[in-house]
Order: sequence, then structure tokens, then C-alpha cells
Amino acid sequence: MANPSEQHWDIVIVGTGAAALTSALSAATTTTPSPRILLIDKAPKEWVGGNGYFTAAAYRTVHHGLSDILPLVSNVQPEQQDKIDLPSYTSKNFQDDLDRLCHGKSDPVLSSYLINESLETVQWLKTVGGVDWWLSFRRQSYEVDGRIVFWGGLHLTVQDGGKGLIANLLASARAAGCIIEFEAAAQDILLDEQGGVRALSVFKDGKHYEVKTTSIILCAGGFEASPELRRKYMGEGWDRAHTRGTPYNTGDMLSVAAKLGAQLKGDFSFEGCHSVSWDADSPSSGGDRVKTNEFTKNGYPLGLMLNASGERFVDEGSDLRNYTYAKNGRAVLQQPKSIAWQVWDSDALPWLKKEEYRDEICRKTWANSIEELADKLTRDGLDDPTAFIKTIEEYNAAVTAYRAEHPGAKLNPAIKDGLSTQSSTKQLQLPKSNWALPVVKAPFMAVKITTGITFTFGGLAINPETATVLREDGSEIIGLHCAGEMVGGLFYANYPGGSGLMAGAVFGRRAGRAAADRASSRSTQ
Repeated sequence: MANPSEQHWDIVIVGTGAAALTSALSAATTTTPSPRILLIDKAPKEWVGGNGYFTAAAYRTVHHGLSDILPLVSNVQPEQQDKIDLPSYTSKNFQDDLDRLCHGKSDPVLSSYLINESLETVQWLKTVGGVDWWLSFRRQSYEVDGRIVFWGGLHLTVQDGGKGLIANLLASARAAGCIIEFEAAAQDILLDEQGGVRALSVFKDGKHYEVKTTSIILCAGGFEASPELRRKYMGEGWDRAHTRGTPYNTGDMLSVAAKLGAQLKGDFSFEGCHSVSWDADSPSSGGDRVKTNEFTKNGYPLGLMLNASGERFVDEGSDLRNYTYAKNGRAVLQQPKSIAWQVWDSDALPWLKKEEYRDEICRKTWANSIEELADKLTRDGLDDPTAFIKTIEEYNAAVTAYRAEHPGAKLNPAIKDGLSTQSSTKQLQLPKSNWALPVVKAPFMAVKITTGITFTFGGLAINPETATVLREDGSEIIGLHCAGEMVGGLFYANYPGGSGLMAGAVFGRRAGRAAADRASSRSTQ
């Protein structure tokens, strides 16, 4: 990095994830001439992309069905179109999902911006960001009676997931003239006498620099990679979770902003994060740059989850996966040893997603009987094989009773099919409300899981119009903006899958525009 006294940047963005790159593109394309934009990341170059790199690159957006989606995507063949069932996803659907999953706590103003600008933003990401959208056949559809049925309100992804998303955005940002410095750690935000941004203190190559700028956009992620901050804000036990993505999201800039008097907002409770059922054999302190999202284990709706005591602990079929995986990951953490096993019989195995369960990606335990499976799992952490066997036997008995009472009931994994364990003659204390398949046909398979934390929900309060960070008294810190995981107040306890990346794009775009407008207005003074 050159001597900062010799240069002035109109905008400095902290981070290189999806929200940061979206902010940069927005700023670079808002005014003519484009502002001088610098992105800094404390991570080395090979870790570019933040948490976005480790995602499935799923974006939740309002749309009116295929008429809105087909112009966006590049992977639908003409002969496929007539076979696709893709229901519309309205603003009301999106709002209802947020209200239901976040217990009515999601900030209504933030959520209205997120919802109302979602479709326009994914269109902009295609035309300006160079994002090559795909219809998410593999992860968000099932073939049912010869139809390709999409479900769960989440339909857009990118080829090669987060890797492809970051590659698209990074290429567009560089083409727009944005400069990126890696292994450059932001350490402090410096304000002028009026309380506005004047510089960013950065440490790189053993030296401290004051990078002169009047606009900073914080896209540095949450504190999910810091066991200490997880324990501080969210409570005991969270230090045991595996870090699903980048190991560099350690909450540094959240702490820096708080020292300036920035208002902390959102869910800092035990429930305050996105977490998933995660391969127990995965690295514990950071994601794998090759396998990325493939350590996710989201096949539980069509099977069972049992803990080390041999007991089920969630209703695996309470809702479609997109609405349960973030909270069920937390439920695993609360189990003995913070581990569990997902279990299926041979009839359920064809429904599992290959990218999560193929032989190369996870260790599987096979057996020709439930008794044999329980015995094998005792060598892998199962403490009570007798309870394990009993739990599955009682579950199977309840499934049999329901099917005897409802002989026409049929599995449909694309909807809440009502295929359950609760009949008039037998009910389980912990039901399985949908997709209750019997676990009776050998061979049986189990996969060991733990909790993988993705991002934290607590963050900074912003003015959603400009994504400007607010002080405790509600006033704005002029020139300081925020997007991505660092924005607090949207998600509480749970969230609709794909809405995190969407929020990062909506508010990243607004932050970039506001910072570019500020730079333009100052240049004409």
C-alpha cells in the first residue's frame, strides 16, 4: 500500500464478500466519473469472498413465477419450461415468512426495503454485476409425478454456488476500476471535528497507515469466527460450534464501531445466528475452500435426527427445509457433546442431495439392521444404543399407525404433505409432522453431524435509505455505512433461507449509491 498521505480515496470498503463487492459495484456505477474505490480485507488473497464464497449462492426474491425468473437464468432449456411448476413468491409471502420465523421481531422498515427491492436488485446484479443466475434445480426442486416442482420460495442460485457468485462479482468490480488490498487490517475509524468520517486506520506489512477517505462502508462480517465473542454475546456452548465459512469474520469492525458510539441492534441472544447441521468431521475453525457448502447436511426432513442419548430432539418435518435449517443447526449444539446422527433407510436415500451426501464428501455408517447401526455408532460417540433402537421402533410404530388410518397418504417432499406420526391410535410426544417415512428397509445409513455457524444476527443500526450507521441517540455517523452481516435488526432466532445474501445486496447497493453521491457532491464544492 502506498503512503496514504499521497492519495485520497472517495470510498473505502472493509471486506471482499458479496455485500462488499455489491457495494463497490453500486458506488462505481452511480456517478460519472466513478469515485475512487478501495476495498481492504485482512484476509490473504486466497481467502477473497468472505462468507459469500462458502454459500450455496441462493437469493430469495419476490417474483411472479416463471415470467420473472426465466429472463434472469441461463440454465433452463426450452423443452424443460413446460415441465416446471414454480409458484409465485409475493411480497406478502416474503413478509409472512419473516414475521413467522423471526417471531414478529424483524424491523418492519428494514424488511420492507429488503422485500420491495429484492427483484429489482437481482435484475441489477445480472446486468451490472455480471451474475449468471441459474434456476436451482438441484437444491430447490423435486421431481414429483413427472413435474419439476420448486418449493420454499427460494429459486435463484449461481453456477458453482458461492465460488461462482464471488467470481462474477469480483470480475465486475475489478472491471469497474475498484482496487483491492489484501492482508490489510482495518483497526480504527477516524472522525473529523464535525463527527464525520475522515480516515481509516489500517495495518499492513508491519506498518500503520491512515487511509484518507470521507466514506467507509463496513462489510466485514459478523463475529461468527470468534469463539470468544460468540461466548460473550450468545452464551456458553457457542464456542464449540464449527465455523462454517471464513475464519476472518471475528467482529473487529463491530467493536470499532461500538467504540464510536454506534448503536448495536438485533439478536445478540443464544438464538442470534444462522447455523446449520454440519458435518462433524469438518474443520472446526474455518471452512474448506474446495468443499465449501458441501459440509451442510440438510437431508433431515426425509429422515431422523438422534442425539448421543439415542433420542430425537426436533420435529424433522415441521416445515420446509428453507425455514428450519438455521434453527435446527442450533438445536444440535444443545445436544450432549453437541453431536447427533441423521438416519435413513434405503428407500429415503435417493432423495438426498449428492453435493451434501456423496461418498467423497462425508463419512457414512452403514448397517443391515437398526441394532447393528446402533452398535457401530457406539464406537463413534453414541452413549445409549438401547434408547436409539427404542426411539426408532416407536417412531416406526407411529408411522405404521398413521398409514393404516390414512391409506391414501403419499409422500410429496415439495409441499408439507401431512404424512406424519400422529394418528388417532398412536402419537409421539415429539411428532414428525410431514414426510414421515418408515425407517425399516435395509441397508440403513447414518451421518454424524454437529453445528456449523454461518453468520451472527446482531449488528449495527442503520438508516435503511442510505445504510448509514446510527449512533445510540439515533443520529447518523456521517460517511459511515454498513451492509451485509453487520446490519442488525432483520433476523431474530431464525430466518428464511436466502434472505441474508439478498439483504446484503439490497443494503450494499444503497450504501454504495449513498457513498458515491457524497463523493460527487464534495467534488463539486
